[in-house]
Amino acid sequence: MPRSEKVKSEASLDTVQEIAVYLHRFHNLDLFKQGWYRIKITVRWEDSENVSFGIPASVVQYEVPPDLDPSNIYGVWRIDDTDNSFSTQSFRIKYARQDVHLYLMTVFNLPRNKLVDLATAAVILKFELIYAPMTEHGVDLELPLDASCASIHEFRIPPKALVGLHSYCPVHFDTLHAVLVDVSVHASILKVASHSSASKLPSNSANTEVVVDTNSDTVNKGSGEVASLDVRNAMLVKALLASRDILFEELQKIGKAVNVALDFSDFVSIVSNMKQENPLANEVVGQGTPQNGLKGGNEDLDLLDVEKLCSLSQNELMDCFHSLGDQLSYLWKTFLKFHRDNKTKIIGLLHEAWAKDRKSEWSIWMLYSKVEMPHHYINSKGDETSQRVPRRVSSLWKLPDDPLQTAATRAELHRKSIEQMRINNRSIQDMQIFGDPLRTPIVVVEHVLNVPRRFPSENSLLSHIGSIDSDGFPFSLNTAPPSNARVLKIVVFVHGFQGHHLDLRLIRNQWLLIDPKVEFLMSEANEDKTFGDFREMGHRLAKEVILFLKIKMDKASRFGSLADIRLSFVGHSIGNLIIRTALADSIMEPFLSHLHTYVSVSGPHLGYLYSSNSLFNSGLWFLKKLKGTQCIHQLTFTDDPEIQNTFLYKLCKQKTLEHFKNIILLSSPQDGYVPYHSARIESCQAASRDTSKKGKLFLEMLNDCMDQIRANSVQHRIFMRCDVNFDPSTQGKNLDSIIGRAAHIEFLDSDIFVKFIMWSFPYLFR
Repeated sequence: MPRSEKVKSEASLDTVQEIAVYLHRFHNLDLFKQGWYRIKITVRWEDSENVSFGIPASVVQYEVPPDLDPSNIYGVWRIDDTDNSFSTQSFRIKYARQDVHLYLMTVFNLPRNKLVDLATAAVILKFELIYAPMTEHGVDLELPLDASCASIHEFRIPPKALVGLHSYCPVHFDTLHAVLVDVSVHASILKVASHSSASKLPSNSANTEVVVDTNSDTVNKGSGEVASLDVRNAMLVKALLASRDILFEELQKIGKAVNVALDFSDFVSIVSNMKQENPLANEVVGQGTPQNGLKGGNEDLDLLDVEKLCSLSQNELMDCFHSLGDQLSYLWKTFLKFHRDNKTKIIGLLHEAWAKDRKSEWSIWMLYSKVEMPHHYINSKGDETSQRVPRRVSSLWKLPDDPLQTAATRAELHRKSIEQMRINNRSIQDMQIFGDPLRTPIVVVEHVLNVPRRFPSENSLLSHIGSIDSDGFPFSLNTAPPSNARVLKIVVFVHGFQGHHLDLRLIRNQWLLIDPKVEFLMSEANEDKTFGDFREMGHRLAKEVILFLKIKMDKASRFGSLADIRLSFVGHSIGNLIIRTALADSIMEPFLSHLHTYVSVSGPHLGYLYSSNSLFNSGLWFLKKLKGTQCIHQLTFTDDPEIQNTFLYKLCKQKTLEHFKNIILLSSPQDGYVPYHSARIESCQAASRDTSKKGKLFLEMLNDCMDQIRANSVQHRIFMRCDVNFDPSTQGKNLDSIIGRAAHIEFLDSDIFVKFIMWSFPYLFR
């Protein structure tokens, strides 16, 4: 017989959302102003109609940092009751790459009331960078710091993550306030209390009673408040169970990873005692319960649906609630103590997991493809160039009708597909990216396969170190370096036409985050000198790089042996041609075998022989006729009547690319300043259809460049083309967007696409 049961009382089970925020370190990457800074944190529910802020429930200063300078710290941390915010103490920033260790844990409580939907409610975690200038009398905490919020960085903790979260959370603020705050965020649900009250039911109470039929496939409920309350309570119990299992599993995983044995015998004993004291809740609480210290099975959660929980009586449901709540409280306190004792190891572990997961999470805005590199580019009519190779050409090598339009259309279609997505995973979401997903750049990564790399040339630094001029280095590199020998990693950043040496600082900052030990040179040799001859600009850069290398190598020799040098270059626009010209200079020859990674950001490697932007071409004509700009003549092949005698044609003959182990070409179909094919070092329809001498010579230049990338060897280099498609709505309708300058400059003003590429392939930048 089906069993029916009437509920004559209503019970409200209350929970609280706990958000623990651990501040480990403040690292100054690129703050433009010295002064006093502090971090302000607030936590709130996302629902704008019911804005409810979390209350800072506890603050723990783990320890006084050993490197603390009292003169650089002012005041103490504080809690502001007016907006329920937490603020760190103020610290003084005086120089770049300065570290301030904080070692602070603050825990926020957010009550989960009836208006908070467990399935859709998310939490917004807000960090504010508060600034006050330095004065002779220190800083007035009460006015300047409260009045000057320099930047804001928000994160969203989605509903699934609120059940259980342990995540690294890097705070970068914005491009004008480039800092890194090492933060970890931990979330769990805890019980608060429960209360019950008798329900005064009318004599005709059919509409307010709950009828449970254990043999039925569905649970039939009345339309009254008791029914809805019963469902909500069941969902709370289910959330507590999921939170308990996640917290227990994560505790075991973290303990094992940091090599610290955790004793869960007390916890297992508590679970056993509670099951004995509450036999009615034994079946439900036992779902996923750890036995003999072994982790519980989360697969059992799927079996525990709301319907099953609703079949319990109110007493049984409350027993479940109290039992799971006590277990969670025990585990949460255990975790907080464990975190305090192992803070550095835990944040290091979470950082590694975060870095590993970036490619997967950011794949929403990234498209990947693999293509085979052609043996040679040949034109469709057949010419003397095509006679050097077999006529058989794979269909993969044929150009589409309009590669630029095809790339733009592909990105736009993908952007529309993102609009249909509902992103609700268990990862904390960076609102600089997730805040408006449709405005985030789309990056198309084309990995070119079968690109062998030549063995290092005999003309290496190791063999020429003794033959450098009289200003040579006062030491030699060991051919068999000791195990503790250092690898000197140097990255040179080169700006473009009329550029500034800090133009590429956003890429530099991300590189430093991936590899903090890298040395970087922001080239200034050609600042305000980009109107002249590329040969002169290249020679100035080569001398600047060699001087920088000499200083860094000399410094490294005083602190131990130097095993190797990895020299990387990043160029924007014509800065890429300046880099290639510098590499062709004879004074750079000893260093060519130490070239590592090359990142070209919209570089006109094949010049403007086939430029389709008439407005931009008119500007180039103006610069040539009225300004006499030599580099523009060289870019457009008008520096000599014969193309074979032009600078760029000869540069393509120089072996400037074959020594790099990794080559990354960044382009954008929206960039009208640099021809799309020129930035990607590939052919275009205009060239492939051109049977004149100009078309043949262009394809010869292209093949010369590809031959360098294709150099024969059993080893392989990585060669990627990355198309960056910016959101056109952010650029507006103006002359810059019409002529394509907006996208060309967006490469310098945006760092989201940089994060996507560099953190998806971090091994290329280490």
